[in-house]
Amino acid sequence: MLISRASRAATLAACATFLLATSACGTDKPEEGSTTTQVRLYGTDGNMLNSYPAELKERAGLVDGMKGTTPLTPLPEDFKRRLLAVNSGLTDFLYSAEAYDAVLISALAAQLAGSTDPAAIAKQIVGVTNDGQRCETAATCLDLARKGRDIEYRSVSLTRAGFTDAGEPSTASYATLHFDGQQINDGKTEFVGAGIESAASTKAPPRPKKQGTGAADRNDGSPLVLGGLLPKTGDLAIAHPPLSAGAALAIKEINAAGGVLGDPVTWIDGDDGTNPAVAKATVASHVEAGVHVIIGAGGSGISREVLPDVVKAGLVLFSPSNTDASLTDLDDKGLYFRTAPPDSLQGRALADVIMRDGSQKIAIVARKDSYGEGLQNIVRAELEKAGIGADRLKLLTYEPPEDAKAKPVDFTSGAQEIKSFGADAVLIIGFGESAAVIRALADAGVQLRR
Repeated sequence: MLISRASRAATLAACATFLLATSACGTDKPEEGSTTTQVRLYGTDGNMLNSYPAELKERAGLVDGMKGTTPLTPLPEDFKRRLLAVNSGLTDFLYSAEAYDAVLISALAAQLAGSTDPAAIAKQIVGVTNDGQRCETAATCLDLARKGRDIEYRSVSLTRAGFTDAGEPSTASYATLHFDGQQINDGKTEFVGAGIESAASTKAPPRPKKQGTGAADRNDGSPLVLGGLLPKTGDLAIAHPPLSAGAALAIKEINAAGGVLGDPVTWIDGDDGTNPAVAKATVASHVEAGVHVIIGAGGSGISREVLPDVVKAGLVLFSPSNTDASLTDLDDKGLYFRTAPPDSLQGRALADVIMRDGSQKIAIVARKDSYGEGLQNIVRAELEKAGIGADRLKLLTYEPPEDAKAKPVDFTSGAQEIKSFGADAVLIIGFGESAAVIRALADAGVQLRR
């Protein structure tokens, strides 16, 4: 169900004031007479996936009862069917809509610019999503763009309002997900709206260019070339299938609708490796290949590392899954965009979920990078606003492995700290490698709530 910001705020206030006085805040109290604190696990967009339990191997059952949030709009069944036609083995749809929209917005921006020049594309991207004739499909939007019409693109991830001046969503939808056994129970999923529609940009982009009638006299640099910078390998590889499927579906539908500037759009695949070195090598390869727009990176920290290289090359970097709030203020020369909402919005949703469960002492464990520590601090601040004192919060971080050959995360001492602290809730902010945190908690004798 969709919960308004006002009702969420009221729930937070009620939980902060009365904590366990109502059923909404106190459904998860330990059984009377229990001497062992039961700990509820919470996750975020990097680990709330059906593919995540496999990271725990033979101990996959430890995720039973885990809940968390992720940026997610209720996806139309037709969109899911189209994705499955691209990849019939999909088990998750996380960020598939955002990847689809990032590719399609890039294509529409190039068509409106009348050029594949990255700087010209960048100047159109925000305007594609605001203050024009509304359209919702590749065919309809491209037809309007070819005619030189201002458009307001709305689709699977972008439904309520357009981009801000900074090139990111002004509003978002978050889902609260629940693991029952080793699968997310879709029947328990709740959707929460966040953000402010008035934050959408009102700046007018350059006037759109109507496509000429003949290809011979055009000098637009077509075909448009997009390069992937998605996590085929590394800690975030569990999110690659839906990201890749969303991008592939968009390319398929753009080209079925006639392509951009009279030519089919070209896609060059590429891996970010959830590793700066791998990602930088991919960016260099894309620059050499003549890519105009890079779709990625998967992780916020990776985008932060490669952005200087992308900007130096004068290309557009457009991520479907970066959520680090601090990326909003990077000096990107107007070349960085994202369809994923910043964690300033997700932090509020996470705090809401944790508070509604009546948690008294909360440990927040994060991978040590801009995404993990950034979201950790946002959630901490939101919990403190809701009445959880600093003495009831414990913040821990861990160094994520550099690559697949590195040793797994050792969270033994951190797990003991959490046990001694007496936490009844543990929020884990990480990717596939964060499964090591859950194993360490279980090994330390922490009783995980089912």
